Amino acid sequence: MITASNPILPGCHPDPSICRVEDEYFLVTSTFEYLPGLPIMRSRDLVRWETIGHAVDRAGMLDYRGVPSSGGLYAPTIRHDGERFWIVCTLVDPADASRGGNFLITAADPAGPWSDPIWLDADGIDPSIVFDEDGRVWMHGTRLARDPQWHDQTEVWVREYSRDEQTLVGDENVIWRGAVHGAVWAEGPHLYRIDGRWYLIAAEGGTEFHHAVSVARADSVIGPYTGTRSNPVFTHRHLGRDADVIGAGHADLVAAPDGSWHAVMLAMRAADGHHYPLGRETFLCPVAWEDGWPVFAPGRGRLPDAVEIPWADGEVPAGSWQPDDRRAGAVEAGDARWTSMRVLPHEIATRDPQGAWVLPVRRETLADAGTVAFLGMRQQHAHADAACTLDVSGLVEGERAGLAVRQSEQDHAVVHVTRTPAGLMIRATHRRAGTEAVLGERVEDPTGSVQLGVRVRGYSYELVVGGEVLGTVDGRELDASSTGGFLGVWLGVFATSDGLPPSGAVRIDEFRYEPHGDAITVPIA
Repeated sequence: MITASNPILPGCHPDPSICRVEDEYFLVTSTFEYLPGLPIMRSRDLVRWETIGHAVDRAGMLDYRGVPSSGGLYAPTIRHDGERFWIVCTLVDPADASRGGNFLITAADPAGPWSDPIWLDADGIDPSIVFDEDGRVWMHGTRLARDPQWHDQTEVWVREYSRDEQTLVGDENVIWRGAVHGAVWAEGPHLYRIDGRWYLIAAEGGTEFHHAVSVARADSVIGPYTGTRSNPVFTHRHLGRDADVIGAGHADLVAAPDGSWHAVMLAMRAADGHHYPLGRETFLCPVAWEDGWPVFAPGRGRLPDAVEIPWADGEVPAGSWQPDDRRAGAVEAGDARWTSMRVLPHEIATRDPQGAWVLPVRRETLADAGTVAFLGMRQQHAHADAACTLDVSGLVEGERAGLAVRQSEQDHAVVHVTRTPAGLMIRATHRRAGTEAVLGERVEDPTGSVQLGVRVRGYSYELVVGGEVLGTVDGRELDASSTGGFLGVWLGVFATSDGLPPSGAVRIDEFRYEPHGDAITVPIA
């Protein structure tokens, strides 16, 4: 037996979708404006997950130009038709609804390469796929209701997809508008054919505190669907603000070879019941079937801290976390954690002969929805240290580089170094809702190398230079519940000329990430 600890994927891994092919499970999550996009993770036991590739990993596959924070790739679904893997997803530009849309990509090998996108003539978000026993393909998704009865009412549609014509065909059918009268954002739909019936699993309530899971079933894929009287069948909202895990929802079901069932879903760890800097994480939930309906977390009614997997053997290496059995210490340039915004890391940075990242300075700043010189990774633990040693000898006067705690263009905190005639200006700043405040600064003699860091203890984010705290930021002002959007915090290195012609570069001699526990318990004094 092996035991999974929740969340099974800590840090910002929202909107999980899962499928099983023989003895292996494959999982994908949303990545928004970060690239490479849509990580493909594989497991044999639902506990240890290996990143085997990314579905969006080629320059030009999708147009991210100008896509702001919390835009980009929303809520993918992964499925297998017996021969190929399919992913459907939505590219969203919150500033321009005419861009992007729903698309399909396929691959014979989940590690890639994945096909170029096939765009679907369907509006809305959260597309999904199901394969009928006769080989027909049924696409479904969510959109704002055409004729809403209340604000933010949505509807779930289903329509056949032609493999040969590579397009949606036939009539569209609206099959669901939510289980509860007045419910908002019935979304994240997934259809399943189980024991001769069609089942619909959908989220509702919005991807925040009021999130929930509802279930309906029908004899035909196009309905009519009848919800269970138990709806919503799963939620944490009834636990109140004292619950340390909130917002559970957006579930996807999967059956194990022994006939047991589980669901993956998103939820947020929030010590105060409100704020979750780590973002929406992936949790595992046991599922049983009673009277023809799924029961989530039977006998418990909430996400467990641990889930036993009796049909799998093995153990998780001590001191590691998922995916990829990660450990504390240096994060090498080839690590799968590295991401950049709107472009791939290799489009904005190179590796020198020693294997270190070299990040050329760019005009764009962290406040711009453009091609920013930024290499970063998810914060995965509530208590953690991130530190970098930067070779700044390549910066020219007026250019700056540093370590960022990033939520969005409008909300981030940085500790950075600017080359000036007087020496190196080291400054800690916090940009909140578009307004920047200086937390601390000092001038040092010119040097080739600086050590910058962030010390996270719950909601306290200390910006550190050479071991000295230069400023402190309240993490509750950096999470999505305060700033808006859908992301958790990213930690990474940036370099900018603040709009002037750039000519320098910064080398990341070392980047370290070290967790120190896993509960948000330490408030700012």
